[in-house]
Amino acid sequence: MVPLPTMSKKHVLYVSGSVGLGHVIRDLAIANELRRQNPDLEISWLACHPATVLLREAGEKLAPETSLYGNDNIVAERAAQKGFRLNILKYAFNAGREWRQNVRAFRRAVRRRRFDVVVADEAYEIASEVAAGVVRPRAPFVMIFDCFGSYSVTRNPVERLLIYVSNLWWLWVSKLPSYRGNLGLFVGEPEDIPEGKLGFLLPNRRERARANLKFVAYIPPFDPAEYADRTTLRTRLGYGNEPLVVCAIGGTSIGRELLELCGRAYPIIRKTIPDLHMVLVSGPRLAPDSLDVPKGVDIRGYVPRLYEHLAASDLAVVQGGGTTTLELTALRRPFLYFPLGQHFEQQVHVAGRLARHKAGVRMSYSETTPTALAAKVIATIGKATAYPPIPTDGAQKAAQLINQLL
Repeated sequence: MVPLPTMSKKHVLYVSGSVGLGHVIRDLAIANELRRQNPDLEISWLACHPATVLLREAGEKLAPETSLYGNDNIVAERAAQKGFRLNILKYAFNAGREWRQNVRAFRRAVRRRRFDVVVADEAYEIASEVAAGVVRPRAPFVMIFDCFGSYSVTRNPVERLLIYVSNLWWLWVSKLPSYRGNLGLFVGEPEDIPEGKLGFLLPNRRERARANLKFVAYIPPFDPAEYADRTTLRTRLGYGNEPLVVCAIGGTSIGRELLELCGRAYPIIRKTIPDLHMVLVSGPRLAPDSLDVPKGVDIRGYVPRLYEHLAASDLAVVQGGGTTTLELTALRRPFLYFPLGQHFEQQVHVAGRLARHKAGVRMSYSETTPTALAAKVIATIGKATAYPPIPTDGAQKAAQLINQLL
């Protein structure tokens, strides 16, 4: 009998970019599905802290060039302004040094070893260099998006001009997937991209995205059906029958003010709900003991599989981040969300998606006092939700499309 030919092992370089933990959570889900569909696959990662925390926990292999990779979480935290605001353009203008480091690390990685596919999740600085031909990875390049185009959230004419220029850049980079052998993936649905032009004499943003990207729906890191039994889940996590509120800010220290606002609301809520259990999750980049909150509040740092605690909660209070709000939507839990001021992605893209799904209650940090937050918590905690089901098979779809390139 003639032996069947064996396929050589394939190698993927996966760049998990952007700020916080949301992107690496979905990247791990895609990577796991890639391995399920291609068991001999080897994946090397480029990322920065805190994404590297999750990657090491998962037993993933970090590329040697990770030590050279810049940490633009630090830049974002420095660009954050008092009053729970983060102007994305200000962050972008100050991230040049880190982005140059990232490009150098990427260039070294693809020169050291020839990969079969390169996947980059919102690594815009690297996508720009690949599109310009400055860096040639010698492999199909996959770019993952979860928003399309920039938005002006102030009346500042300078900002409006910069938004227009940045949208010209979006048009240029969005053509990268049309080059032979490359691929562009959008995490979400076409309706998640607002209708309207990218700018004066520029094309419609949704139509342009449809023409250049493949939509793979949503990528939660879990099957929502596994968390239908909340009683068993709460017991496993160490919670009792008391009303549980989980407040979380994600993977940066930017949400300190929101956590402290929740803490100030805690004694007011307890006048109505005396056995309330409030958990503040500060994440991997904000020291729990740095928070100024009343006694009785349960303060925790980085919590692995935070979505389990969200599933167990009677109410969540979170930033307007795309991943956490998506997880809460998939879990059908009641939640209050606070988009960062001047953060166009949270203010427009994420908030628009949540409004379409009829999920969560949008709040404004600048307009919310501890008393107002307490009243909203009391009115919303344990409230039944009627969110429509959302497609959650995005990891499988993304992996299938990437595997075609292998």
